[in-house]
Amino acid sequence: MDLSDYLRFLVRRWRIIAALGLLGTAVGVFVTHITTPQYQATSTLFVSLQDWDDTVKLNQGNSFAQARVRSYAEVVTSPYVTEPVAEYLRLDMTPSQLARKITTEVPLETVLLKITVTDTKPVRAARISNAVAHRFAEVIAKIERPEGARLSPVRLSITEHATRPRTPTSPNLVLNLALGLVAGLGLGTGLAVARESLDTSVRSRSDLTRCLADTGGPAVLGSVVLDQSASRHSVAADDDAFGRRAEDFRRLRTNLRFVDIDAPPKVIAVTSAVPAEGKTSISINLASSLAEFGSSVCLVDADLRRPSVASALGLVQDAGLTTVMIGQAKAGDVMQSAGAFSVLASGMLPPNPAEMLGSEQFRAVVRSLADRFDHVVIDTAPVLPVADTPAMASAVDGYLLAARYAKSSRGQVTDAVRALQDVGATVLGSVLNMVPAKRDSEQYGYGYRPKPSGRRERLRLVLRPRLRRRGRPATIGVFPAPSAPTVKDTTPVAAQEGGDHH
Repeated sequence: MDLSDYLRFLVRRWRIIAALGLLGTAVGVFVTHITTPQYQATSTLFVSLQDWDDTVKLNQGNSFAQARVRSYAEVVTSPYVTEPVAEYLRLDMTPSQLARKITTEVPLETVLLKITVTDTKPVRAARISNAVAHRFAEVIAKIERPEGARLSPVRLSITEHATRPRTPTSPNLVLNLALGLVAGLGLGTGLAVARESLDTSVRSRSDLTRCLADTGGPAVLGSVVLDQSASRHSVAADDDAFGRRAEDFRRLRTNLRFVDIDAPPKVIAVTSAVPAEGKTSISINLASSLAEFGSSVCLVDADLRRPSVASALGLVQDAGLTTVMIGQAKAGDVMQSAGAFSVLASGMLPPNPAEMLGSEQFRAVVRSLADRFDHVVIDTAPVLPVADTPAMASAVDGYLLAARYAKSSRGQVTDAVRALQDVGATVLGSVLNMVPAKRDSEQYGYGYRPKPSGRRERLRLVLRPRLRRRGRPATIGVFPAPSAPTVKDTTPVAAQEGGDHH
Protein backbone atom coordinates (compact mmCIF):
# COMPACT_ATOMS: atom_id res chain seq x y z
CA MET A 1 0.00 0.00 0.00
CA ASP A 2 1.29 3.43 -0.91
CA LEU A 3 0.50 6.72 0.80
CA SER A 4 -2.64 7.32 -1.25
CA ASP A 5 -3.96 3.88 -0.27
CA TYR A 6 -3.40 4.67 3.41
CA LEU A 7 -5.16 8.00 3.05
CA ARG A 8 -8.12 6.33 1.35
CA PHE A 9 -8.16 3.75 4.12
CA LEU A 10 -8.27 6.45 6.81
CA VAL A 11 -11.02 8.32 4.99
CA ARG A 12 -13.01 5.12 4.53
CA ARG A 13 -12.71 4.10 8.20
CA TRP A 14 -12.87 7.58 9.75
CA ARG A 15 -16.15 6.85 11.52
CA ILE A 16 -14.62 4.07 13.62
CA ILE A 17 -11.54 6.14 14.45
CA ALA A 18 -13.57 9.25 15.31
CA ALA A 19 -16.10 7.28 17.37
CA LEU A 20 -13.45 5.63 19.52
CA GLY A 21 -11.59 8.93 19.83
CA LEU A 22 -14.75 10.53 21.22
CA LEU A 23 -15.31 7.50 23.44
CA GLY A 24 -11.78 7.80 24.82
CA THR A 25 -12.37 11.49 25.54
CA ALA A 26 -15.63 10.64 27.32
CA VAL A 27 -13.81 8.03 29.40
CA GLY A 28 -11.26 10.69 30.34
CA VAL A 29 -14.05 12.99 31.53
CA PHE A 30 -15.70 10.15 33.45
CA VAL A 31 -12.46 9.11 35.15
CA THR A 32 -11.80 12.71 36.14
CA HIS A 33 -15.30 12.98 37.58
CA ILE A 34 -15.15 9.83 39.73
CA THR A 35 -11.54 10.21 40.90
CA THR A 36 -11.09 11.62 44.41
CA PRO A 37 -8.96 14.80 44.33
CA GLN A 38 -5.45 14.42 45.73
CA TYR A 39 -3.42 17.26 47.30
CA GLN A 40 0.32 17.50 47.76
CA ALA A 41 2.25 19.42 50.42
CA THR A 42 6.06 19.65 50.48
CA SER A 43 8.55 20.57 53.19
CA THR A 44 12.29 21.04 52.57
CA LEU A 45 15.23 20.20 54.85
CA PHE A 46 18.84 21.37 54.63
CA VAL A 47 21.62 18.97 55.70
CA SER A 48 24.82 20.48 57.14
CA LEU A 49 27.68 19.69 59.55
CA GLN A 50 28.13 21.62 62.78
CA ASP A 51 31.20 23.60 63.90
CA TRP A 52 33.02 23.32 60.57
CA ASP A 53 33.96 26.91 59.87
CA ASP A 54 37.28 26.19 58.18
CA THR A 55 37.04 26.48 54.39
CA VAL A 56 38.67 23.13 53.67
CA LYS A 57 36.60 21.39 56.31
CA LEU A 58 33.50 23.14 55.03
CA ASN A 59 34.04 21.79 51.51
CA GLN A 60 34.70 18.33 52.91
CA GLY A 61 31.59 18.59 55.03
CA ASN A 62 29.49 19.64 52.07
CA SER A 63 30.68 16.59 50.09
CA PHE A 64 29.99 14.41 53.12
CA ALA A 65 26.46 15.83 53.47
CA GLN A 66 25.70 15.24 49.76
CA ALA A 67 26.73 11.62 50.13
CA ARG A 68 24.72 11.12 53.33
CA VAL A 69 21.53 12.87 52.23
CA ARG A 70 20.76 10.17 49.66
CA SER A 71 20.85 7.56 52.38
CA TYR A 72 18.66 9.71 54.60
CA ALA A 73 15.91 9.64 51.98
CA GLU A 74 15.35 5.96 52.71
CA VAL A 75 14.85 6.66 56.42
CA VAL A 76 11.93 9.06 55.87
CA THR A 77 9.43 6.23 55.28
CA SER A 78 10.82 3.93 57.98
CA PRO A 79 8.72 3.03 61.06
CA TYR A 80 11.08 5.19 63.16
CA VAL A 81 9.45 8.18 61.49
CA THR A 82 5.94 7.06 60.50
CA GLU A 83 4.86 5.44 63.80
CA PRO A 84 5.42 8.52 66.01
CA VAL A 85 3.86 10.80 63.38
CA ALA A 86 0.72 8.64 63.04
CA GLU A 87 0.37 8.53 66.82
CA TYR A 88 1.05 12.24 67.30
CA LEU A 89 -1.46 13.36 64.65
CA ARG A 90 -3.93 10.62 65.60
CA LEU A 91 -4.22 9.49 62.03
CA ASP A 92 -6.71 6.79 61.11
CA MET A 93 -4.09 4.80 59.23
CA THR A 94 -1.25 2.39 59.88
CA PRO A 95 2.42 3.39 59.63
CA SER A 96 2.74 1.43 56.38
CA GLN A 97 -0.27 3.24 54.92
CA LEU A 98 1.27 6.54 55.95
CA ALA A 99 4.58 5.55 54.34
CA ARG A 100 2.83 5.07 50.98
CA LYS A 101 1.71 8.70 51.11
CA ILE A 102 5.27 10.00 51.49
CA THR A 103 7.76 10.59 48.68
CA THR A 104 11.24 12.08 48.89
CA GLU A 105 13.39 13.94 46.42
CA VAL A 106 17.05 14.95 46.57
CA PRO A 107 17.87 17.63 43.97
CA LEU A 108 21.06 16.82 42.08
CA GLU A 109 24.32 18.03 43.69
CA THR A 110 22.55 19.64 46.66
CA VAL A 111 22.19 18.90 50.36
CA LEU A 112 18.45 19.50 50.23
CA LEU A 113 15.82 16.88 50.98
CA LYS A 114 12.22 17.45 49.92
CA ILE A 115 9.45 15.52 51.69
CA THR A 116 6.12 15.44 49.84
CA VAL A 117 2.90 14.04 51.26
CA THR A 118 -0.13 13.22 49.11
CA ASP A 119 -3.54 13.11 50.76
CA THR A 120 -7.21 13.65 49.98
CA LYS A 121 -7.37 16.55 52.48
CA PRO A 122 -5.16 19.59 51.86
CA VAL A 123 -4.76 20.61 55.52
CA ARG A 124 -3.89 17.10 56.64
CA ALA A 125 -1.33 16.78 53.84
CA ALA A 126 0.49 19.90 55.11
CA ARG A 127 0.36 18.76 58.78
CA ILE A 128 1.73 15.32 57.93
CA SER A 129 4.55 16.77 55.81
CA ASN A 130 5.68 19.14 58.59
CA ALA A 131 5.39 16.43 61.26
CA VAL A 132 7.43 13.99 59.19
CA ALA A 133 10.12 16.64 58.64
CA HIS A 134 10.43 17.35 62.39
CA ARG A 135 10.46 13.68 63.36
CA PHE A 136 12.93 12.84 60.61
CA ALA A 137 15.37 15.52 61.84
CA GLU A 138 15.22 14.04 65.35
CA VAL A 139 15.81 10.50 64.09
CA ILE A 140 18.85 11.52 62.03
CA ALA A 141 20.31 13.42 64.98
CA LYS A 142 20.10 10.27 67.09
CA ILE A 143 21.53 8.06 64.36
CA GLU A 144 24.50 10.34 63.61
CA ARG A 145 25.39 11.19 67.23
CA PRO A 146 28.53 9.30 68.31
CA GLU A 147 28.33 7.19 71.42
CA GLY A 148 29.08 9.28 74.47
CA ALA A 149 28.76 12.55 72.53
CA ARG A 150 26.21 15.18 73.48
CA LEU A 151 25.54 16.52 69.97
CA SER A 152 25.37 15.06 66.49
CA PRO A 153 27.78 16.46 63.92
CA VAL A 154 24.96 16.40 61.37
CA ARG A 155 22.27 19.02 61.56
CA LEU A 156 18.96 19.03 59.61
CA SER A 157 17.22 22.38 59.35
CA ILE A 158 13.73 22.90 57.93
CA THR A 159 14.14 25.61 55.34
CA GLU A 160 10.59 25.46 54.00
CA HIS A 161 7.50 24.38 55.88
CA ALA A 162 4.63 22.78 54.03
CA THR A 163 1.58 24.97 53.49
CA ARG A 164 -1.99 24.08 52.68
CA PRO A 165 -2.25 23.41 48.90
CA ARG A 166 -4.96 25.39 47.14
CA THR A 167 -5.54 23.14 44.11
CA PRO A 168 -5.45 19.37 43.73
CA THR A 169 -2.62 17.78 41.80
CA SER A 170 -4.90 15.04 40.51
CA PRO A 171 -7.06 14.29 38.70
CA ASN A 172 -5.74 16.42 35.83
CA LEU A 173 -8.65 17.04 33.46
CA VAL A 174 -6.52 18.19 30.52
CA LEU A 175 -4.13 15.26 30.89
CA ASN A 176 -6.97 12.74 31.20
CA LEU A 177 -8.70 14.17 28.14
CA ALA A 178 -5.48 14.02 26.13
CA LEU A 179 -4.73 10.47 27.25
CA GLY A 180 -8.30 9.37 26.55
CA LEU A 181 -8.26 10.94 23.10
CA VAL A 182 -4.89 9.44 22.17
CA ALA A 183 -5.90 6.02 23.51
CA GLY A 184 -9.23 6.18 21.69
CA LEU A 185 -7.67 7.23 18.41
CA GLY A 186 -5.03 4.54 18.75
CA LEU A 187 -7.63 1.88 19.51
CA GLY A 188 -9.82 3.13 16.68
CA THR A 189 -6.95 3.04 14.22
CA GLY A 190 -6.01 -0.45 15.37
CA LEU A 191 -9.59 -1.65 14.99
CA ALA A 192 -9.83 0.00 11.58
CA VAL A 193 -6.62 -1.70 10.48
CA ALA A 194 -7.96 -5.03 11.71
CA ARG A 195 -11.22 -4.58 9.84
CA GLU A 196 -9.37 -3.46 6.73
CA SER A 197 -7.14 -6.52 6.82
CA LEU A 198 -10.18 -8.78 7.21
CA ASP A 199 -12.11 -6.95 4.49
CA THR A 200 -11.24 -8.62 1.20
CA SER A 201 -13.81 -6.77 -0.87
CA VAL A 202 -12.84 -4.79 -3.96
CA ARG A 203 -13.09 -1.08 -3.16
CA SER A 204 -11.05 0.59 -5.87
CA ARG A 205 -9.70 0.09 -9.36
CA SER A 206 -6.28 -0.50 -7.84
CA ASP A 207 -7.73 -3.36 -5.75
CA LEU A 208 -9.24 -4.86 -8.88
CA THR A 209 -6.00 -4.37 -10.79
CA ARG A 210 -4.05 -6.28 -8.14
CA CYS A 211 -6.60 -9.13 -8.27
CA LEU A 212 -6.28 -9.43 -12.03
CA ALA A 213 -2.49 -9.15 -11.85
CA ASP A 214 -2.45 -12.33 -9.77
CA THR A 215 -4.00 -14.17 -12.71
CA GLY A 216 -1.50 -12.70 -15.16
CA GLY A 217 -4.21 -11.67 -17.55
CA PRO A 218 -6.87 -9.02 -18.05
CA ALA A 219 -6.86 -5.33 -17.27
CA VAL A 220 -9.44 -3.07 -15.67
CA LEU A 221 -11.38 -1.51 -18.53
CA GLY A 222 -13.41 0.95 -16.50
CA SER A 223 -15.68 1.67 -13.58
CA VAL A 224 -19.37 2.56 -13.45
CA VAL A 225 -20.72 5.00 -10.92
CA LEU A 226 -23.71 4.15 -8.76
CA ASP A 227 -26.56 6.46 -9.73
CA GLN A 228 -29.34 6.41 -7.14
CA SER A 229 -31.64 8.35 -9.45
CA ALA A 230 -31.45 5.60 -12.08
CA SER A 231 -33.65 3.16 -10.17
CA ARG A 232 -36.40 3.24 -12.84
CA HIS A 233 -34.11 2.97 -15.86
CA SER A 234 -31.76 0.18 -16.83
CA VAL A 235 -30.31 2.27 -19.68
CA ALA A 236 -28.17 5.11 -18.36
CA ALA A 237 -28.40 7.23 -21.53
CA ASP A 238 -32.19 7.13 -21.40
CA ASP A 239 -32.25 9.02 -18.12
CA ASP A 240 -29.39 11.42 -18.81
CA ALA A 241 -27.46 11.13 -22.07
CA PHE A 242 -24.60 13.21 -20.64
CA GLY A 243 -24.72 11.84 -17.10
CA ARG A 244 -21.79 10.30 -15.29
CA ARG A 245 -23.10 6.76 -15.62
CA ALA A 246 -23.72 7.10 -19.35
CA GLU A 247 -20.20 8.46 -19.85
CA ASP A 248 -18.77 5.54 -17.88
CA PHE A 249 -20.36 3.08 -20.32
CA ARG A 250 -19.08 5.06 -23.30
CA ARG A 251 -15.59 4.86 -21.85
CA LEU A 252 -16.02 1.12 -21.32
CA ARG A 253 -17.14 0.76 -24.94
CA THR A 254 -14.06 2.62 -26.15
CA ASN A 255 -11.67 0.61 -23.99
CA LEU A 256 -13.16 -2.65 -25.27
CA ARG A 257 -12.43 -1.58 -28.84
CA PHE A 258 -8.76 -1.10 -27.91
CA VAL A 259 -8.32 -4.50 -26.23
CA ASP A 260 -7.21 -5.84 -29.60
CA ILE A 261 -6.80 -3.00 -32.06
CA ASP A 262 -6.29 -5.35 -35.03
CA ALA A 263 -9.23 -7.64 -34.22
CA PRO A 264 -11.67 -5.95 -31.83
CA PRO A 265 -13.93 -8.42 -30.02
CA LYS A 266 -17.26 -8.87 -31.76
CA VAL A 267 -19.03 -11.40 -29.53
CA ILE A 268 -18.70 -10.27 -25.91
CA ALA A 269 -20.03 -12.29 -22.98
CA VAL A 270 -20.70 -10.25 -19.85
CA THR A 271 -20.50 -12.18 -16.60
CA SER A 272 -19.62 -11.87 -12.91
CA ALA A 273 -18.14 -14.05 -10.21
CA VAL A 274 -21.28 -14.26 -8.06
CA PRO A 275 -24.87 -12.98 -8.30
CA ALA A 276 -26.04 -9.39 -7.73
CA GLU A 277 -22.94 -7.68 -9.12
CA GLY A 278 -24.70 -5.76 -11.90
CA LYS A 279 -23.76 -7.82 -14.96
CA THR A 280 -27.21 -7.57 -16.58
CA SER A 281 -27.19 -3.78 -16.23
CA ILE A 282 -23.72 -3.68 -17.79
CA SER A 283 -24.87 -5.92 -20.65
CA ILE A 284 -27.85 -3.68 -21.45
CA ASN A 285 -25.88 -0.45 -21.22
CA LEU A 286 -22.93 -1.82 -23.18
CA ALA A 287 -25.31 -2.81 -25.98
CA SER A 288 -26.91 0.63 -25.84
CA SER A 289 -23.52 2.36 -25.91
CA LEU A 290 -22.31 0.29 -28.87
CA ALA A 291 -25.53 1.08 -30.74
CA GLU A 292 -25.13 4.75 -29.91
CA PHE A 293 -21.78 4.60 -31.72
CA GLY A 294 -23.66 3.61 -34.87
CA SER A 295 -23.14 -0.15 -34.79
CA SER A 296 -25.82 -2.79 -35.19
CA VAL A 297 -26.04 -4.65 -31.90
CA CYS A 298 -27.84 -7.74 -30.67
CA LEU A 299 -28.20 -8.36 -26.94
CA VAL A 300 -28.66 -12.04 -26.10
CA ASP A 301 -29.95 -13.22 -22.73
CA ALA A 302 -28.02 -16.47 -22.20
CA ASP A 303 -28.69 -16.67 -18.48
CA LEU A 304 -30.87 -19.76 -18.75
CA ARG A 305 -31.46 -20.04 -15.02
CA ARG A 306 -32.63 -16.60 -13.97
CA PRO A 307 -32.91 -14.40 -17.06
CA SER A 308 -33.68 -10.73 -16.50
CA VAL A 309 -32.94 -8.81 -19.71
CA ALA A 310 -36.48 -9.05 -21.06
CA SER A 311 -38.10 -8.00 -17.80
CA ALA A 312 -35.69 -5.07 -17.43
CA LEU A 313 -36.53 -3.81 -20.93
CA GLY A 314 -40.24 -4.59 -20.78
CA LEU A 315 -40.03 -7.29 -23.48
CA VAL A 316 -41.41 -10.80 -23.91
CA GLN A 317 -39.25 -13.57 -22.46
CA ASP A 318 -41.05 -16.79 -23.48
CA ALA A 319 -39.71 -16.89 -27.05
CA GLY A 320 -36.01 -16.42 -27.70
CA LEU A 321 -32.66 -18.22 -27.58
CA THR A 322 -33.87 -21.66 -26.54
CA THR A 323 -36.71 -21.45 -29.06
CA VAL A 324 -34.18 -20.98 -31.86
CA MET A 325 -31.84 -23.66 -30.53
CA ILE A 326 -34.51 -26.40 -30.57
CA GLY A 327 -35.57 -25.40 -34.08
CA GLN A 328 -39.04 -24.06 -33.33
CA ALA A 329 -38.26 -20.64 -34.82
CA LYS A 330 -35.59 -18.64 -36.57
CA ALA A 331 -33.70 -15.90 -34.77
CA GLY A 332 -35.34 -13.22 -36.89
CA ASP A 333 -38.79 -14.48 -35.93
CA VAL A 334 -38.27 -14.06 -32.17
CA MET A 335 -35.95 -11.04 -32.28
CA GLN A 336 -37.33 -8.01 -30.42
CA SER A 337 -36.44 -4.35 -30.73
CA ALA A 338 -35.26 -2.27 -27.82
CA GLY A 339 -35.00 0.96 -29.74
CA ALA A 340 -31.40 1.30 -30.84
CA PHE A 341 -30.49 -2.38 -30.51
CA SER A 342 -32.09 -5.80 -30.94
CA VAL A 343 -32.75 -8.30 -28.18
CA LEU A 344 -32.89 -12.07 -28.26
CA ALA A 345 -34.54 -13.07 -25.00
CA SER A 346 -33.78 -16.31 -23.19
CA GLY A 347 -36.90 -18.19 -24.18
CA MET A 348 -38.25 -21.06 -22.12
CA LEU A 349 -35.84 -22.25 -19.43
CA PRO A 350 -34.33 -25.70 -20.11
CA PRO A 351 -33.48 -28.37 -17.53
CA ASN A 352 -29.87 -28.56 -18.76
CA PRO A 353 -28.52 -24.99 -19.29
CA ALA A 354 -24.81 -25.90 -19.27
CA GLU A 355 -25.23 -28.60 -21.91
CA MET A 356 -27.26 -26.32 -24.16
CA LEU A 357 -24.78 -23.45 -23.93
CA GLY A 358 -21.91 -25.79 -24.73
CA SER A 359 -23.68 -27.33 -27.71
CA GLU A 360 -23.11 -26.86 -31.42
CA GLN A 361 -26.62 -25.41 -31.73
CA PHE A 362 -25.66 -22.51 -29.46
CA ARG A 363 -22.46 -21.87 -31.39
CA ALA A 364 -24.44 -21.89 -34.63
CA VAL A 365 -26.91 -19.33 -33.29
CA VAL A 366 -24.06 -17.07 -32.15
CA ARG A 367 -22.29 -17.37 -35.51
CA SER A 368 -25.46 -16.41 -37.37
CA LEU A 369 -25.93 -13.39 -35.11
CA ALA A 370 -22.29 -12.36 -35.56
CA ASP A 371 -22.77 -12.47 -39.34
CA ARG A 372 -25.85 -10.28 -39.09
CA PHE A 373 -24.77 -7.73 -36.45
CA ASP A 374 -21.66 -5.68 -35.86
CA HIS A 375 -21.62 -6.65 -32.19
CA VAL A 376 -23.23 -9.40 -30.12
CA VAL A 377 -23.43 -8.84 -26.35
CA ILE A 378 -24.35 -11.92 -24.32
CA ASP A 379 -25.63 -11.68 -20.76
CA THR A 380 -24.59 -14.85 -18.93
CA ALA A 381 -24.93 -16.54 -15.56
CA PRO A 382 -22.34 -15.94 -12.80
CA VAL A 383 -19.18 -18.00 -13.17
CA LEU A 384 -18.68 -19.52 -9.73
CA PRO A 385 -22.14 -20.88 -8.78
CA VAL A 386 -22.79 -22.77 -12.04
CA ALA A 387 -20.88 -24.18 -15.02
CA ASP A 388 -23.02 -22.50 -17.71
CA THR A 389 -20.76 -19.56 -18.51
CA PRO A 390 -17.45 -21.42 -19.03
CA ALA A 391 -19.31 -23.90 -21.24
CA MET A 392 -19.88 -21.28 -23.95
CA ALA A 393 -16.21 -20.24 -24.16
CA SER A 394 -15.75 -21.54 -27.71
CA ALA A 395 -18.69 -19.47 -28.98
CA VAL A 396 -17.53 -16.03 -27.82
CA ASP A 397 -14.54 -13.79 -28.49
CA GLY A 398 -14.04 -13.02 -24.82
CA TYR A 399 -15.55 -12.31 -21.44
CA LEU A 400 -16.08 -9.02 -19.63
CA LEU A 401 -16.10 -9.64 -15.88
CA ALA A 402 -18.20 -7.36 -13.67
CA ALA A 403 -17.14 -6.79 -10.05
CA ARG A 404 -19.32 -4.88 -7.63
CA TYR A 405 -17.82 -2.24 -5.38
CA ALA A 406 -17.52 -3.34 -1.72
CA LYS A 407 -19.33 -6.64 -2.44
CA SER A 408 -17.12 -8.69 -4.73
CA SER A 409 -14.20 -10.19 -2.86
CA ARG A 410 -10.71 -10.31 -4.28
CA GLY A 411 -10.74 -14.09 -4.02
CA GLN A 412 -14.01 -14.37 -5.95
CA VAL A 413 -12.68 -12.22 -8.78
CA THR A 414 -9.47 -14.22 -8.98
CA ASP A 415 -11.30 -17.56 -8.89
CA ALA A 416 -13.73 -16.44 -11.61
CA VAL A 417 -10.92 -15.38 -13.95
CA ARG A 418 -9.03 -18.61 -13.38
CA ALA A 419 -12.19 -20.67 -13.93
CA LEU A 420 -12.55 -19.05 -17.35
CA GLN A 421 -8.86 -19.39 -18.14
CA ASP A 422 -8.99 -23.09 -17.25
CA VAL A 423 -11.31 -23.74 -20.21
CA GLY A 424 -9.17 -21.68 -22.57
CA ALA A 425 -11.46 -18.65 -22.53
CA THR A 426 -10.24 -15.13 -23.22
CA VAL A 427 -10.97 -12.63 -20.45
CA LEU A 428 -11.04 -9.23 -22.14
CA GLY A 429 -11.02 -7.31 -18.89
CA SER A 430 -13.02 -6.32 -15.86
CA VAL A 431 -15.24 -3.42 -14.87
CA LEU A 432 -15.85 -2.16 -11.34
CA ASN A 433 -19.58 -1.58 -10.96
CA MET A 434 -21.75 0.50 -8.60
CA VAL A 435 -18.94 2.75 -7.38
CA PRO A 436 -20.30 5.48 -5.05
CA ALA A 437 -20.28 8.91 -6.66
CA LYS A 438 -17.97 11.53 -5.21
CA ARG A 439 -19.50 14.52 -3.49
CA ASP A 440 -18.47 16.84 -6.27
CA SER A 441 -20.85 15.87 -9.06
CA GLU A 442 -19.00 18.09 -11.51
CA GLN A 443 -15.86 15.99 -11.71
CA TYR A 444 -13.66 16.26 -14.79
CA GLY A 445 -15.39 14.58 -17.67
CA TYR A 446 -18.88 14.82 -16.22
CA GLY A 447 -19.49 18.51 -15.75
CA TYR A 448 -18.54 19.14 -19.38
CA ARG A 449 -21.91 18.99 -21.13
CA PRO A 450 -23.76 21.20 -23.60
CA LYS A 451 -26.05 23.77 -22.11
CA PRO A 452 -29.53 23.37 -23.62
CA SER A 453 -31.12 26.42 -25.14
CA GLY A 454 -34.52 27.54 -23.95
CA ARG A 455 -36.21 26.22 -27.09
CA ARG A 456 -34.45 22.86 -26.87
CA GLU A 457 -35.38 22.50 -23.21
CA ARG A 458 -39.05 23.28 -23.96
CA LEU A 459 -39.05 20.69 -26.75
CA ARG A 460 -37.55 18.12 -24.43
CA LEU A 461 -40.21 18.71 -21.78
CA VAL A 462 -43.03 18.52 -24.33
CA LEU A 463 -41.83 15.62 -26.48
CA ARG A 464 -40.33 13.34 -23.85
CA PRO A 465 -43.68 12.25 -22.28
CA ARG A 466 -45.21 11.71 -25.75
CA LEU A 467 -42.29 9.61 -26.92
CA ARG A 468 -42.43 7.56 -23.76
CA ARG A 469 -46.11 6.79 -24.28
CA ARG A 470 -45.27 5.52 -27.77
CA GLY A 471 -42.42 3.35 -26.46
CA ARG A 472 -39.81 5.33 -28.39
CA PRO A 473 -36.54 6.84 -27.19
CA ALA A 474 -37.04 10.16 -25.46
CA THR A 475 -33.51 11.52 -25.30
CA ILE A 476 -32.89 14.71 -27.25
CA GLY A 477 -29.23 15.61 -27.50
CA VAL A 478 -27.11 18.04 -29.46
CA PHE A 479 -26.63 15.57 -32.32
CA PRO A 480 -28.92 12.74 -33.41
CA ALA A 481 -27.93 9.44 -31.88
CA PRO A 482 -29.86 6.26 -31.21
CA SER A 483 -30.98 6.09 -27.66
CA ALA A 484 -32.17 3.43 -25.27
CA PRO A 485 -35.82 2.47 -24.78
CA THR A 486 -38.15 3.32 -21.99
CA VAL A 487 -37.61 0.74 -19.28
CA LYS A 488 -40.08 -0.93 -17.05
CA ASP A 489 -39.96 0.16 -13.41
CA THR A 490 -38.52 -2.93 -11.75
CA THR A 491 -35.92 -3.01 -9.04
CA PRO A 492 -33.55 -0.36 -7.61
CA VAL A 493 -30.25 0.01 -9.38
CA ALA A 494 -28.39 -1.28 -6.33
CA ALA A 495 -30.29 -4.59 -6.75
CA GLN A 496 -30.93 -4.58 -10.47
CA GLU A 497 -29.34 -8.01 -10.80
CA GLY A 498 -32.52 -9.66 -9.63
CA GLY A 499 -32.04 -12.16 -12.44
CA ASP A 500 -28.74 -13.40 -11.04
CA HIS A 501 -28.39 -16.56 -9.04
CA HIS A 502 -28.53 -16.38 -5.28
